[in-house]
Amino acid sequence: MTDTSVPSSPSAGESDTGTRKRKPRSGWIFLRDLLIIFVIALLASVLIKTFLVRSFYIPSGSMENTLQINDRILVNQLEPGLMPIERGDVVVFKDPGGWLPAKAEPAKNPIVAALDWVLEGVGLAPDDADDHLIKRVIGLPGDEVTCCNALGQMEVNGVPLDESSYLKLPDGVSAVSQQPFDVTVPEGSLWVMGDNRYNSADSRYNQDKPGGGFVPIDDVVGRAIIVTWPIDHWTWLDNHGSVFQSVPAPSGGGG
Repeated sequence: MTDTSVPSSPSAGESDTGTRKRKPRSGWIFLRDLLIIFVIALLASVLIKTFLVRSFYIPSGSMENTLQINDRILVNQLEPGLMPIERGDVVVFKDPGGWLPAKAEPAKNPIVAALDWVLEGVGLAPDDADDHLIKRVIGLPGDEVTCCNALGQMEVNGVPLDESSYLKLPDGVSAVSQQPFDVTVPEGSLWVMGDNRYNSADSRYNQDKPGGGFVPIDDVVGRAIIVTWPIDHWTWLDNHGSVFQSVPAPSGGGG
């Protein structure tokens, strides 16, 4: 005899139980995927900061009006590692020794200090600039840099520079430096100066320090490429290559 009975369907209670069993699994998968995305983003941020770009803030007015106090900037770390430094580049570098005064570390709440350390480590907060400086490159290895000629201009390898496109000078002053100098940049080093020329303790003022005021290229973190904050200061940073385009290579073959 043929069985014509219809199989009974699952009760409502059984269906609800199956649904409840599936929900925790779906929630765990979502949390797992979210954690994976977070870890990947964190690793990417660390790698970007380590090898590509790094954030700094500007603590002083030595680079006005190019950079203002408390500006945030991004620094391209491929220069000078993979890309050569050029005259006119604005570079961030570690203190070569004695350029910055000793500064007591301000007391911080341990939780705030830990959070700052984590955010700086992954590149989500600008680095503390207490042991770094930012200046414009004027002389490359082998260059002879002198100041000032009869018109108050600085010369590189005998060519006078028109720096009016980026310099900030006191009213009524035409000489680009109140301190005369005549130097030849040694191999592996740079001669750097601030754009706010009368308010910048740069290579001129550190000739009595280790290194004679020259910055070792190995101490350069990278080239400043963009102002990211505040929004109304947002701009790409120009190296004003036209100022230096007529400067010949140094006679000694450096650079």
